[in-house]
Amino acid sequence: MSENPHSRYIEDERILVSLTHSPLDVSEVVSSVKSPKAGAVVLFAGTTRDNFEGKAVTHLEYTSYPPLALKTMVSIARLVKKRYDLTAVSMTHRLGVVPVEEESILIAVSAPHRLAAWRAGEEALEVCKTKLEVWKLEEFEGEEDGVWRANRDEATGIQDTSHESNQYSSPSENPKDPQANRLK
Repeated sequence: MSENPHSRYIEDERILVSLTHSPLDVSEVVSSVKSPKAGAVVLFAGTTRDNFEGKAVTHLEYTSYPPLALKTMVSIARLVKKRYDLTAVSMTHRLGVVPVEEESILIAVSAPHRLAAWRAGEEALEVCKTKLEVWKLEEFEGEEDGVWRANRDEATGIQDTSHESNQYSSPSENPKDPQANRLK
């Protein structure tokens, strides 16, 4: 990823963000966040599924304005790194055609403890879904024209309240303290 012109590595912060047209490498992303200081590494891999709302999906195609998207990715990485006292953050999004079962996004974080890593990985993904300037074209079997969408879940603005929320009562709470960060 270091030779990718759409990549930013901030060495002193241990933050790597990247946009690429190549297939994503899970082991490379995980390796980029490993550290002797980290007791936990969490990886999220978003993949292209074979259907959407009963329609057979042939593939997704992602597009972006890389200078803006990379700036946003760095901001998201810095946000979660600081909030959860992470060791390292790596976020890679694939552009172009992504076939079914292949990864479109990899987010890996490392932290001294698992709770902070779990929460940071989830928050990084959710913020990417709402803020990152990446758009997708969904191509369906038997249809000539695909559907362009913002790279967000279709139920934007609607949260599943049947489970506990991941929102904290204040943004200054210490993510390393399980009692201070009980889920609502």
